[in-house]
Amino acid sequence: MRWDDFEAACPRIAGIARERFGQDEVVMLGTVRTDGAPRLSPCEVDVAAGRLLFGMMWQSRKAQDLLRDPRLVVHSVPQTRMNPGGDVKLRGVAIEERDPDVRATYREALRARIDWAPDEPGFHLFSLDVREAIYLRFGDEPVAWRWDDAGGFRELRHPDAAT
Repeated sequence: MRWDDFEAACPRIAGIARERFGQDEVVMLGTVRTDGAPRLSPCEVDVAAGRLLFGMMWQSRKAQDLLRDPRLVVHSVPQTRMNPGGDVKLRGVAIEERDPDVRATYREALRARIDWAPDEPGFHLFSLDVREAIYLRFGDEPVAWRWDDAGGFRELRHPDAAT
């Protein structure tokens, strides 16, 4: 599900994710290496053209991972050990974005954010096809939410809940 469709389907998690990703400007991106082992990499993220977009250096290992096996996980970066803002985790598949209009819109968004954009065609651009989203917050006001395309949004029993 494209980002704009995910925002419509699950505004609670999508809103928190958009806010966090906008503040942090970086996420942890999990991909699958050629040997099947996980790879965890920091990656900048932008929302543009109705998509959650990840620009990557040309032929970077994480880009090569996604070209070979598009499965990925995105995790918000915890602010502190106690992480009062909670954790956002998105799982899905990467879509290589080749459309010139999408790429131009991404470059405009990146330039607006950091006053720089890569030259064409020297970068990879992927969007996330969201399949599952989770939001967990610990502390005084614990929250456990999950969304997936089969079951929709639901509140879960929090891991800290008394048995």
